Amino acid sequence: MSVSVIRSRWLAAVCLAASSLAAAAPPAEVVRYPLLNGSKFPIARAVEVPAGMTLIFHSGTTPSPKDPAAPVGTPAYWGDTKAQALSAFANIKESIGAMGLSFGDVVKMTVFLVADPSTGDTHMDFKGFMEAYTQYFGTADQPNLPSRSTVQVAGLASPGMLVEIEVVLAKPGAKPAPAK
Repeated sequence: MSVSVIRSRWLAAVCLAASSLAAAAPPAEVVRYPLLNGSKFPIARAVEVPAGMTLIFHSGTTPSPKDPAAPVGTPAYWGDTKAQALSAFANIKESIGAMGLSFGDVVKMTVFLVADPSTGDTHMDFKGFMEAYTQYFGTADQPNLPSRSTVQVAGLASPGMLVEIEVVLAKPGAKPAPAK
């Protein structure tokens, strides 16, 4: 038997053994790194998504009108920052639930906030947003924290809209979900 045949058989055996081990190994888990210095702020400093997980980039989600009978674009129509954030989170929950996912699968979040005129301030209502966010993240029922950025923007797609949230989710397996 030639050296090249021996090498080929050896390489095939090594590849077969490695693929068997990989198939038998349990899928790796998402790692969420806490903030430094013992901070209890409810976001992750970083999130590590291992190989073998599928990343899903969910489009920005906005709120539904709080009172569709109110004049479009008014605070009564959309609600304040907290009301809009709660609505946007409810819309995200419905959308990702239809994909078989939950807020526990969120690994990254970007939040766009417009200054809330009802506060009389020219800055985003971060407190109002956080009152909604903490109902969905960092709770006893859903302790998984995403990495997150929150930015103030001049405006969103519709007048009076104050909140838009986009998320990235990770789920085990590399098989894409069917389009609906």
